[in-house]
Amino acid sequence: MNKYIVILITAMLPAFIFSQEQEKVDGVVLDSEGSNALGLSGANVYWQDSQTGVVTNFDGEFSIPYLIGHNKLIISYVGFESDTLVINEPKTIRISLKPSNELDEVVVQQERDAIQKTYFSPQNVITVNSDELLKAACCNLAESFETNPAIDVNLSDGLTGTKQIEMLGLTSPYLLITQENIPMVRGASQAYGLTFTPGTWIESIQITKGAGSVVNGYESISGQINTELVKPLTDNAVFVNGYVNQNGRYELNTHFNRKLTEKLSTGLYVHGNTRTQKEDDNNDGFLDAPLGKQLNVMNRWQYQDAEKGWVNFFNIRFLNDEKQVGQVDFEPDTDRVDSGNRSLSEAEVPALSEAEVWGSEINTRRFDTSIKLGYVFPELPFQSLGFQTSYSLHKQDSYFGFRTYDITHESLYSNLIFNSIIGDTRNKFKTGITFAYDGYDELVSATDYSRVDNSVGAFMEYSYENLEKVSLTAGLRVDNHNRLGTFVTPRFHIRYTPWEKGSLRGSFGRGKRAANIFAENQQLFGSARTINIASTDGEVYGLEPEDAWNYGVSFLQGFNFLNKKGDITLDYYITDFKNQVVVDWENPQEVSFYNLDGDSSAKSFQVEVNYELLPRLDLRTSYKFYDVSTDYRSGNLQKPLLAQHRFFVNLGYETEAKENGSQWKFDYTLHSMGKKRLPDTSSNPVAYQLAEYSSPYNHMNAQITKVFSKSVEVYVGGENLSDVQQDNPVLGVDDPFGPNFDTTIVFAPIMGRMFYAGFRFKI
Repeated sequence: MNKYIVILITAMLPAFIFSQEQEKVDGVVLDSEGSNALGLSGANVYWQDSQTGVVTNFDGEFSIPYLIGHNKLIISYVGFESDTLVINEPKTIRISLKPSNELDEVVVQQERDAIQKTYFSPQNVITVNSDELLKAACCNLAESFETNPAIDVNLSDGLTGTKQIEMLGLTSPYLLITQENIPMVRGASQAYGLTFTPGTWIESIQITKGAGSVVNGYESISGQINTELVKPLTDNAVFVNGYVNQNGRYELNTHFNRKLTEKLSTGLYVHGNTRTQKEDDNNDGFLDAPLGKQLNVMNRWQYQDAEKGWVNFFNIRFLNDEKQVGQVDFEPDTDRVDSGNRSLSEAEVPALSEAEVWGSEINTRRFDTSIKLGYVFPELPFQSLGFQTSYSLHKQDSYFGFRTYDITHESLYSNLIFNSIIGDTRNKFKTGITFAYDGYDELVSATDYSRVDNSVGAFMEYSYENLEKVSLTAGLRVDNHNRLGTFVTPRFHIRYTPWEKGSLRGSFGRGKRAANIFAENQQLFGSARTINIASTDGEVYGLEPEDAWNYGVSFLQGFNFLNKKGDITLDYYITDFKNQVVVDWENPQEVSFYNLDGDSSAKSFQVEVNYELLPRLDLRTSYKFYDVSTDYRSGNLQKPLLAQHRFFVNLGYETEAKENGSQWKFDYTLHSMGKKRLPDTSSNPVAYQLAEYSSPYNHMNAQITKVFSKSVEVYVGGENLSDVQQDNPVLGVDDPFGPNFDTTIVFAPIMGRMFYAGFRFKI
């Protein structure tokens, strides 16, 4: 532990080195005028025609370097009218923004970019706001990344149509996925949890590449995705969104927000979707997309008392999600193999059944609630105390052919955070304690894998901010876990500005986690593979916890070319596993789980260019290369179903908005996938063998939006416009209860070209 303490002390030394004062503009951004005004946290403050900008802190305060030659300071915040101030000298200012929904006419001086990259944060953070989310149908969180090259989106299997996200070449279990910095998609919800957050509920998404903050826990390995939900105070009073596509998917979202008092606001958010139309474009007898329905209801409360320094949120939500997958002719009432007997083993069920139709049902009920309390000390505006706590009960009853998989996950999480400064506002720190409880009642056919996990931890994070040259964040946390033991998690981020519009970053950090092997790999139940846990000495399923270090560098450079703004980003990250739960499905007759014996690493290189080709015509393009290899028991292999080479292009154009807000919006996205290594099927009969690699393909999406006014807009779009389809997403369709049945090897889209339409109405 001593070496980690040395790292932390060394990281703090720049606080005493970089002490030179600089001319700056200080101020506070408020949500209104008068004594009840509240500071707006997360407002953007930047100099026009420059790359110098900051984000307001928890209290709405900011400090930005004064730039000679730039005198227009722009302040913007979602839901409020942007403002531009003329600043001719360093000074302290106070600015009150006006809510845009209270104005008859809104004049926006300059809008925020739909995707923002900060030049001054030590962490490599990409912020995706609601404007970017509207470029696609974005029916849920899993579908929110189609126009963003930082996240890769793939289908997880040939049955459920579930989209799986990856970053830095690793799947979502290695990401910390939070909702307003409270862990959200984890444990039992890993497979389908991203589909449980409707797109219209999302205000913004923050994507952090590499090691995250110690404040949010020890589980982040390749990065963090944090979702900010819409706020009752700033969201529209009424919002309605409808969606339909040609494959029979219908969705409806409604928001109802009301300001009850000057301090209290509430919102009711209701989401419903259904799909009853059976689709089988490739005529293999299996559904290309699941039948199902979902009801998702959330009530959200927001309380603010600026005079006493309180900012509070309370959420309560209920979800019911039902899916049916499998053969087109499957009828659960008559064709279910075990006829409701959930105690039979995999060996016993086939002997008792003469079923000929393969099917599956996945029914999930979830209740969750959370509280966030924030207190700002009135006499010490840079000092605050925050408390977060959440409770969830997640219950999934499911079966896949003759396999039963039931899991109930009860989770409790609490985090207490204290923020303050050391000397001046350039030197800040956070410290606190975390408690987590997870109770799992898990049944895989006749085998009970129930367990209880709990942990308590303490953390401290120091930040030094010098916007001219260097900023850094150094954190350390110590946790005691009943299965993982006592361990230390260090994280470090640094940013250096070598010249104007340049930002060089470096980071390293450790992550540790207990792998929930069945919840995270449910697609493997849709096959005839036997399940083999080859390690037995560990604390979780007989396996040891996963342990990895992440190292990364990135460089962001803004530029002006032909009087048009742009930027280029290069980043390179390495995730080095000290221990990993290897999911080995190189034998087509089984899937084995065992602890790593050897090397496993994920190396990711990305170059991205953003450029304004013409007024209101923006180009975003990137190239990614992955080298993700693991020592399996059969030898060192590249990760299956991962394209080593990926190319991305997004074009977005908007006509100039008229006085009433009317305009046209056009968006086009191309994903070009290189070949993917396929799991070994050479021991299968010839009819069920696949090639060693898949063929490259191009996947295209497009959307057109007509905004009639500030209240009404309609959109139409298409997905997979190139109509690329995998020929055989399901192996062994002729005998789904036979030894060669497998739905797990999906490397291309299953459904062909699809068109959709929708509308949005807001008051």
